[in-house]
Amino acid sequence: MDAEDVEALIEAGIEDCEATVTHPRGTHDEDHLAAVVVSPAFEGKSLVAQHQLVYDALGDHMTTDIHALELKTYTPDEYEPR
Repeated sequence: MDAEDVEALIEAGIEDCEATVTHPRGTHDEDHLAAVVVSPAFEGKSLVAQHQLVYDALGDHMTTDIHALELKTYTPDEYEPR
């Protein structure tokens, strides 16, 4: 599964979401991905709950197509200063 497909799944599954998915530096395995996900849906949720929203958006792909996902989640206010 390529990075663009993963971005599309995340953005379709989380309201008002912006996802950027890449292959981590030094990784040549297509199954290893890194994602930065920004959404107001994360407001007031713990980091674990935020990550669960992303995993839910990816569904079965997390067990069949994606071997590893380095995940960073932010609310828009948290991400804006970056």
